[in-house]
Amino acid sequence: MRRSTVLWILALLLTLAAAVWQEVTGPTFPIRSRVALGGQLFPVKLVRSWSTGDQPIELAISDAAVHGRVRWRRYPTAEAWQVQPLQRSADVLRASLPHQPPAGKLEYQVELARGDERVILPDRPAVTRFKGEVSARILVPHIFAMFLGMLFSARAGLEAIVKGSGRRWLGTVAFVLLLGGGFVLGPLVQKAAFGAYWTGVPWGYDLTDNKTLIAVAAWAMAMWRAYRRPTARWSVVFAALVTLVVFAIPHSMWGSEIKWE
Repeated sequence: MRRSTVLWILALLLTLAAAVWQEVTGPTFPIRSRVALGGQLFPVKLVRSWSTGDQPIELAISDAAVHGRVRWRRYPTAEAWQVQPLQRSADVLRASLPHQPPAGKLEYQVELARGDERVILPDRPAVTRFKGEVSARILVPHIFAMFLGMLFSARAGLEAIVKGSGRRWLGTVAFVLLLGGGFVLGPLVQKAAFGAYWTGVPWGYDLTDNKTLIAVAAWAMAMWRAYRRPTARWSVVFAALVTLVVFAIPHSMWGSEIKWE
């Protein structure tokens, strides 16, 4: 197998690993668990991000003896908890959380009971964030550009490590993709979802925006050095490592949030 092919495979694996990790560890990834009631195990999925209308809560629990309720309040506040019973429809228990404006958050827990058995899910209240509807015409190109930017970044870094001659053009492609995906399409996604084009430095602490800023800055510096000194390669390695690290940070950490008070 050619060295170039091996390096592309390694770059793809690194990119996929970082992308999956940032998604499944993020604060908006659904909570999945199993609840034991009446000698049976039932799978539970609690959503932590929603856009259009009230957020549904649906629990596939076929045991008709199981009933429950949902308690919720705005987050972050110390307001009194609102309580809503779960309604049974065949094998599903249902309720809904009231729609909030973009960047509005609610915290909630589900309480289930069967006879003397009681279960509260999760142990600490789940926090769900509401957002505006984002057009697929913006979102899909944004995701595509960022993923390819991560891929070319990793590939450029590997090329520099093995002293390959293609690190400069690979780095250039990575820089252009991250710049376009993060600073052109990214703000459009942010505006549609949360009502602001940019919530990173110097106006906020949104890690999604700030980590994009760090990655693009690292590649801008790497390309400046690479075009001044064609033999320079460690700046490319450094930019690739920075990009890998920042994009492994859980997605939507320190994201847009309404301060209800």
